[in-house]
Amino acid sequence: MFSTCSDLLWNSTLNTTILSHALNAVKTTFRPKIIGAGFLAALGIYTTATCAAGVPLFVLNSLDANISVIDTGDWHEIKKIPTGKEPHHLYLTPDEKSVIVANAGSDSLTFIDPRTAEVQRVIKHTLDPYQLRFSPDMKWFVTVGNRLNHIDIYSWNGHDLAIVKRIPSSKTPSHLWINADSTTVYATMQDSDELVAVDLNTQTIKWRIKTGSLPADVFGTPDGKSLLVGLTGGRDVQVYDISKNPAQLVQTIPTGEGAHAFRALGDSKHIFVSNRVSNTISLIDYTTFKVIKEIKAPGGPDCMEVSADQKSLFISSRWIGRMSIVDIDSGKLIRQVKVGKSPHGIWTLDHAKRI
Repeated sequence: MFSTCSDLLWNSTLNTTILSHALNAVKTTFRPKIIGAGFLAALGIYTTATCAAGVPLFVLNSLDANISVIDTGDWHEIKKIPTGKEPHHLYLTPDEKSVIVANAGSDSLTFIDPRTAEVQRVIKHTLDPYQLRFSPDMKWFVTVGNRLNHIDIYSWNGHDLAIVKRIPSSKTPSHLWINADSTTVYATMQDSDELVAVDLNTQTIKWRIKTGSLPADVFGTPDGKSLLVGLTGGRDVQVYDISKNPAQLVQTIPTGEGAHAFRALGDSKHIFVSNRVSNTISLIDYTTFKVIKEIKAPGGPDCMEVSADQKSLFISSRWIGRMSIVDIDSGKLIRQVKVGKSPHGIWTLDHAKRI
């Protein structure tokens, strides 16, 4: 079903005639066996990342109640998978055999084979799952109820989920991060402008603090000392020292209006943040907490994915129903794929490291 990922993407300023002449000249002069990506880039042509053969890309269409399955060989939509209402986020199971889609509007979780894109099973009666995450020790599965204002903690035995505790929270819990020790869950409260820490062992709230306007995604640095919070109601990322109890705001990083979602580049140093209102993506060096690059990303960039070789950035363009692909080195938009309404979560098995 899925082909390999050696697709050539065209810069709109260069047509096929120019490419043909350029390649013929190179072949005549140098007779190379392979035309390299560096040569093509010099001509204004960019190639996508080389992905693992047969691995699809998933885009959650939150207003269509389905998933667009994208062939990463020729970048077309192969099929749509029906889900429950309002699929927003997805997460891989610890054994890497399933990717779980959280359907907030229908109180269900859809398990999908990440390699074949076939539905495996649906778990119902999981109340309002919006964002979801497994703990690093693989014992806990946590969701937030964005509509019903709660944090749910489940035990996980490798196959089945069992609710352990439902914790009432403040208004509109949004995104989650779990520390490397699997002891603490950090959750943003979007409409009460708060960051909440929950003790996983006791399933109780440890502390809550005020943040900037409309806190959304959160990212913890690998050293376990800092937590980044995107402010969708502002134009900044806030940095908190989580070695303190409660956490303390130590720095604010200007990025762009509507700072929203994070995705690590995979080099243990840099992280992207999407600025949904300003239609940009900022690359932050999280060892210095400085923005080192800005990329234009039209259509309300939301969630992101990074190819395993760190060459391509895949973006859900929320307001225009597209999946956009950006060449990370050049910062150029190189392709858009039509998907469904209000695309949100985006994911592939063949991705870069998460730190």
